[in-house]
Amino acid sequence: MPHHADARSRGIRRTTLIAVATNAFLAIAQVAIGLFANAFSLVADAAHTFSDLVTDLLVLIAGKRGADPADKNHPYGHGRIETATSLVLGVALGGVGIGFLLSSGLRLQHMDNQPDLHPAALAMALLTLLSKEVLFRYTLAASRRLKAPLLEANAWHARSDAASSLVVAAGIGGSLAGYPFLEPLGAAVVGFLILSMGLRLAWEAMRELVDTGLPEEEVARLRRTIQETPGVVGLHDLRTRRMADRILCDAHVQVDPRLTVSEGHRISDSVYFRLRAVHPDIQDALVHIDAERDDQRDHSRPALPERAEILAEVHALLATTETLPERIQIHYLGDRAEVEVLLPPGGACAEGDALKQRTDAWTTRQPAIRKVSYFQRIAP
Repeated sequence: MPHHADARSRGIRRTTLIAVATNAFLAIAQVAIGLFANAFSLVADAAHTFSDLVTDLLVLIAGKRGADPADKNHPYGHGRIETATSLVLGVALGGVGIGFLLSSGLRLQHMDNQPDLHPAALAMALLTLLSKEVLFRYTLAASRRLKAPLLEANAWHARSDAASSLVVAAGIGGSLAGYPFLEPLGAAVVGFLILSMGLRLAWEAMRELVDTGLPEEEVARLRRTIQETPGVVGLHDLRTRRMADRILCDAHVQVDPRLTVSEGHRISDSVYFRLRAVHPDIQDALVHIDAERDDQRDHSRPALPERAEILAEVHALLATTETLPERIQIHYLGDRAEVEVLLPPGGACAEGDALKQRTDAWTTRQPAIRKVSYFQRIAP
């Protein structure tokens, strides 16, 4: 679905560009007001905001590259680029949380080293807090609409900035009101929150990178869709994994063992298109057709004779009749094989008893052949 992928990529790029513009404006304003108001916490928060510009650029690159179509080296597409970037952002978010914890500890040990502040610093901190919170909600909504974990990671990064701005506002307000201990105390609480969010995002990205399957309720819906497809008599070995916002799955579908190859392939196509129609999140589905449950097969049994060997035996059985079979079908079922021979009109039937005796002798010598059936065409 190239159109869907392009629209999603444009949505990610537009949302991230808004974040870049907002962070650039706030960083410049924080530096200017921080220097004017002697609020070095604002300058430090500006440095934090500048770091977000770097992550925003990573999101832009990953969002564009993640929408690239499949190629020779990446036959499943480039969606994992988003996942890897989400992992990096999750780790970065955890680092920010640890940084807040360490910083709050240092501030608690140096409570007397607080500079005199101008009230403009509090106004700037509150403006930054409001802007970051609005940016967080906007980006989070976009991530859910576009089903982009990458944007969700960036949204929570914006929330960490809002938290840091809250800490700065609380610290400045506390300093102006005579309670300087509020800043490091709030920083410790927010640090724990940011660290937990970072660990959660990194853990989810890591689960996707190691091909963790979908939740059982989603797998149950996929299984039900497959089993309700006409022609399907069984299902096993259903496997799933996620790639960014898309799902990849493969399944072994059991059909009537005596269907032709073409009919079995048609059922396979029906399962594929039904999955794609009922579950739009599925990017690709590999459907393997089975005549029986191969996951329960006894692989310790001797190997069955190959088709070439069986064809040679059937032609030898029919040699005295001077009849060439029109078609020979072999059904490998369980630990034995069944052979069906379609004969042209006339010929072999005149020697039916002799043919039966030769066939019985062959199946006695070759116990891997369960039975041989002869059919004669009576109409064109």
